[in-house]
Amino acid sequence: MRRRGSGILLHITSLPSPYGIGDLGPEAYKFADLLAETKQSFWQILPLNPTDPAYGNSPYHSISAFASNPLLISPELMVRDGLLTKSDVATVPDYPKGRVDYPGAIAFKERLFYLAHERFRNDPQTHDYERFCSENSPWLDNFALFAALKTHFHGAVWTEWPEAVRERQPEALEALKGQLHERIELHKFLEYAFLQQWNSLKSYCNQQGIQVFGDMPIYVEHDGVDVWTNPEMFKLDSDKRPLVVAGVPPDYFSETGQLWGNPVYRWEALKETGYAWWIRRLQHNLKLFDLVRIDHFRGLIGYWEVPAGKKNAINGKWVEAPGEDLLNELLKKFPFLAIVAEDLGVITPDVREVMHRFELPGMKVLLFAFGEDLPTNPYIPHNLPRNCVLYTGTHDNNTARGWFEGEASPEIKQRLFRYLGRKVPAEEIHRELIRVAMMSVANMVIVPMQDVLGLGREARMNRPATLEGNWQWQLLPEQLKPSGAEGLLEMTELYGRA
Repeated sequence: MRRRGSGILLHITSLPSPYGIGDLGPEAYKFADLLAETKQSFWQILPLNPTDPAYGNSPYHSISAFASNPLLISPELMVRDGLLTKSDVATVPDYPKGRVDYPGAIAFKERLFYLAHERFRNDPQTHDYERFCSENSPWLDNFALFAALKTHFHGAVWTEWPEAVRERQPEALEALKGQLHERIELHKFLEYAFLQQWNSLKSYCNQQGIQVFGDMPIYVEHDGVDVWTNPEMFKLDSDKRPLVVAGVPPDYFSETGQLWGNPVYRWEALKETGYAWWIRRLQHNLKLFDLVRIDHFRGLIGYWEVPAGKKNAINGKWVEAPGEDLLNELLKKFPFLAIVAEDLGVITPDVREVMHRFELPGMKVLLFAFGEDLPTNPYIPHNLPRNCVLYTGTHDNNTARGWFEGEASPEIKQRLFRYLGRKVPAEEIHRELIRVAMMSVANMVIVPMQDVLGLGREARMNRPATLEGNWQWQLLPEQLKPSGAEGLLEMTELYGRA
């Protein structure tokens, strides 16, 4: 993080795959090879936590802050490891090309996972698994039970479960653990299988000089295991439903703000424990990743809370949070905070002061740089600090070409051309923006794979404040070749990022 480098943003789901969704299999290793061939230093991904169709399959809305997404497990690697046979995966549905098919992938992989678990249970070589379960029991036991109970109660929100289960009465839970033993063990096995595949991929990346750059949502879902097991950590009413929910006020992305709906933390309760849950959470993520982006970092200093039941985020208020105190506690546990602060949107001086004090790099987005305030714009390259991460765009933006063709006004285009020193056609705009980013003083430059390839708005990953049609973009196999990253190696070397 202290030296010049660059990398590519590509979530695991967006890798090519014959199984309806990208995974940790052969295509992930091919992408790591592409990063190495173009001398990239970072592979940035989105959160790895379990996703849910009820939340539009967003990786930022999960039932667990610690568990991983079994949909990302590679069937091919399970065949290699003897957990599946070739015949098990011989008949694959005809999935659409270039789009993730969540319902299809879920149905297909659930069948494979049951088969794999049956073979695993008959394998006497279980010492690694037992060690995994023991080391991760603080979160794994509760997660596996919660996930099994969600199925048992037909997907009902946990606050609607029978009172004895909702209140976690020991006798009731013990009875259900016996009844749901096989399903609980299946969830534990899938977490183990994921971690085996993930650790192998991360080691492969590290061996090639590539750091894996992860992402951690600031909030958790109300209908999730973290709130069920720790209700005292959140602002809940007597029925354990949220009193207030998280979001952000109106901004660039939405005129009515973004109403995320997550419960917000009772920071005084967290402080009484020495922020133990947060420390465990960051420790867990720093085992998975080399560095971590904290999404909506400003919420650790001051957050926007909206009364539960409101239709949008307009009528909320800012509330102070003890982020500085939390960071001081984290520094006692970690000699170096390998954290990137997502600081887009409304950022107040107190947030900037904390970031500066702890030397946390923030984010800059080139697509935001060409407004009327261009000479003084904080995202324009000549105003950047070294200690930042510069993006052409993020997963929440349109692609560079999509932005240029459909969102940039004539005035913005004119300012962009003046800054570049020439007019640029739409098919070249991605390359010129990458060049401007690469030649900047920013220590780290991250380019979404869509911009590396020069793709249009059809390749956009997410549209904030919308619930459907997101997180579906997927690479085609032929796009995962060095020819697709033409010019990236040259710029990486030329601008001292190799």
